[in-house]
Amino acid sequence: MSDAPHLSTLNPFKARTSRLDQPDPTHAAMREAGPVVRLDGPGGSPVWIVTAEQPAREILTDPRFTKNPSHAPANWNHEAAPLEQTAEAQPSLTTLDGEPHAALRRAHAPLFSAKRIRAQSERVHHLARTLLAEVDDGAPVDLMAGFTTRFPLTVLIDLLGLPMDLVPAAGAACLRMLSDIPGQQADAIGTLAGLAASGLDRGGDGIAARLRDRLGPDTPPRDLHYHLFSLIFAGQLTTDAALGFVIAEWLTSSEPSTRSIPELVDHVLRQHPPAPFTLWRFTTTPVSVAGIDLPAGAAVLIDIRGIGTDPGHTGGTDLVFGAGPHYCIGAQLARLELTAVLTVLRDDFPRARLAVPAAHLQCSTVGGIMGDRLVQMPVLLRP
Repeated sequence: MSDAPHLSTLNPFKARTSRLDQPDPTHAAMREAGPVVRLDGPGGSPVWIVTAEQPAREILTDPRFTKNPSHAPANWNHEAAPLEQTAEAQPSLTTLDGEPHAALRRAHAPLFSAKRIRAQSERVHHLARTLLAEVDDGAPVDLMAGFTTRFPLTVLIDLLGLPMDLVPAAGAACLRMLSDIPGQQADAIGTLAGLAASGLDRGGDGIAARLRDRLGPDTPPRDLHYHLFSLIFAGQLTTDAALGFVIAEWLTSSEPSTRSIPELVDHVLRQHPPAPFTLWRFTTTPVSVAGIDLPAGAAVLIDIRGIGTDPGHTGGTDLVFGAGPHYCIGAQLARLELTAVLTVLRDDFPRARLAVPAAHLQCSTVGGIMGDRLVQMPVLLRP
């Protein structure tokens, strides 16, 4: 056994703005250094990053790696690297493990099954068509401002059965989640949870009400509202970012009408995963990964982007939606939304094109474990 290479000069967690055709080189550098590397983490403690698929998949099913922030190092800098509340303070799909997580997942997962999501296909395509038509006024429109945020939120609030007049406030809160100003993220979380609570109180017969019924009367309202916040936030943030990249890829393709939309979506998700890393995991005991010793309490990330962009790998969407017990329950919905938008562009806006050279497109991230998002994407839908 041995220690992981310490890459003290690399920092994939810093805020960054770059051209779309200039990917962050740190992922390739980490991958070349070994299957597990050690960096100086944004939380003030070392972080071990797994760069190879096989040990990554093993970690995602290993109960010795917990998502509960209560196992974070005592000196963790929560301002530099915010964590969710502990599972004890606020149970959630993203912080619970073991049977408590499995029980909560059993309440959620049937509501997002492949069959249920397929049944929503016509509705999701209709929403994509309606919202694109609304922003089409014959002039260049920035789809990152006028569409990619609003579309997934509209889909989510519609499926949840919440009032559609919540979309503007929810959209503003989601944008605050991308802010690096202290307190903005906490404020946005409170706003989204409050919107979910008020919407549920106003009735509706969607996923929100069904989840409430499946969780049962013993679930505190605070927990239910947090679960709804998590669905809205995670579903909007990830799909918003991915939409920009798949639309840009579609519009810059030399022969978009001949490309398979599912294949294009898979390709883009590998190159630009909505989350470049998994959420934080922490070792509950000393453990060895790919011959590397990790101490108890080690902060661990899996390099989703590095694994997906490995030139020697030819898998599908790889680990974009995770694996194991915490596999993303919204994966089917996200893929439907991405394919629906490209289908509508193909059928309704066959001549759509970028209003600026592709080389002018920029993407940015606020750092941490947050993914890239296109800054702007001016498009002429009907040139």
